[in-house]
Amino acid sequence: MKKELYIFLGIFLFLAIGMHFKEWTSHPIEHIISLPDSGAYGIGFVHPFVFTLVVYLFFVLFRSVYRGIKKVVGK
Repeated sequence: MKKELYIFLGIFLFLAIGMHFKEWTSHPIEHIISLPDSGAYGIGFVHPFVFTLVVYLFFVLFRSVYRGIKKVVGK
């Protein structure tokens, strides 16, 4: 469970810094403060968590497929 949380947080930070690099390097506090007023695709202030969850679910799906193939081939 702890490992999965670290993976989720890693994806979150990767996406946040990757998508908003200029904002994080020039004015990070103002960027965080303006988060409640964001209108990203109509999701609002929870958009970072929604996008991270979508990417994390793809990651889990691919990891499950990989483990399944590895288990079948390994027999």
